[in-house]
Amino acid sequence: MTPQEMDQRIVRYGELKPCKTAFIDAHTPGSDQKENFTIIGGGVSESPDQHVHIKETPGFNIGAAGQPPKCRNSLHTHTTAEVFFVLKGRWRFFWGRWGDAGEVVLEEGDIFNIPTGVFRGFENIGTDYGMIMAVLGGDDAGGGVDWAPQVIEDASGHGLVLGENGKLYDTKKGQNLPDDIKPMPLMTKEELAKIPEPSTPDVVRDFVARYWDLMALSDKQPVKVIGDGALLQDKPGFDIELLSRHSISTERYALENHEILMIMRGHWKLTWDGGESILAPGDTCAVPPNLSHSLEPSMSGEASLYRILSNDDPAGATQAA
Repeated sequence: MTPQEMDQRIVRYGELKPCKTAFIDAHTPGSDQKENFTIIGGGVSESPDQHVHIKETPGFNIGAAGQPPKCRNSLHTHTTAEVFFVLKGRWRFFWGRWGDAGEVVLEEGDIFNIPTGVFRGFENIGTDYGMIMAVLGGDDAGGGVDWAPQVIEDASGHGLVLGENGKLYDTKKGQNLPDDIKPMPLMTKEELAKIPEPSTPDVVRDFVARYWDLMALSDKQPVKVIGDGALLQDKPGFDIELLSRHSISTERYALENHEILMIMRGHWKLTWDGGESILAPGDTCAVPPNLSHSLEPSMSGEASLYRILSNDDPAGATQAA
């Protein structure tokens, strides 16, 4: 693989292209400053304006959300995994029909495997622009999201209409639903009654892992964060590990599955037959299967990354208890 070919598989943090109209709440006050990024795969964006950096998916999608302070993402559900780790800032995640069933605050490096089928939202409660990185289960990320009824109702007063085809129409731009497309129907009372509202103790215990605990556990080997037998036991269609400075040797290795490197802290040197590249915080690199390569920090100081590995498990609902 040439350096030029590898460059096509690296998405640099400083080159991310945002979409400000990715979802139905993009004009709703309180949510109208958020930015959505699709790094690998199209994610669940509802907008034709969304830029996709790498279209080929390894069985899951990689994305990100960037928001200024006090900006929030509205309540919605996913049918496949939605895993976040905080790259920058301080974030409050909340869940439940009205967002008041529970909440947890995450700091930089913390990771949250949000249970599927639960209404969830998140808000930047820091003092500067924040960024959270996301892994979404499935090549099509479950086919989209379901919004809490009040989100769709609020959005209608600010010019955005979601069609039953999953596409967004902006009346402020002169767009209207096609004659053969009906608005996305609101969830019924019966459907809403089936949406679970897990307790805060259950969610924090089974679905949240703290960065500094992971750093301690990765002192001599990668720590398996999400997967079968991991700290957060689940089978979302991919495995997630955290690596720090001494987690792996500097010898070459090759994997049969896709390996996605998402840099958290420090700079990492990726070397393969044909070249080398330095990966910085916020960068995402898609290492193809069976490529012999090595990975090591390129500078002194704190160094960490999340590694997402494809597997043969189907994407689906959360299996953790």
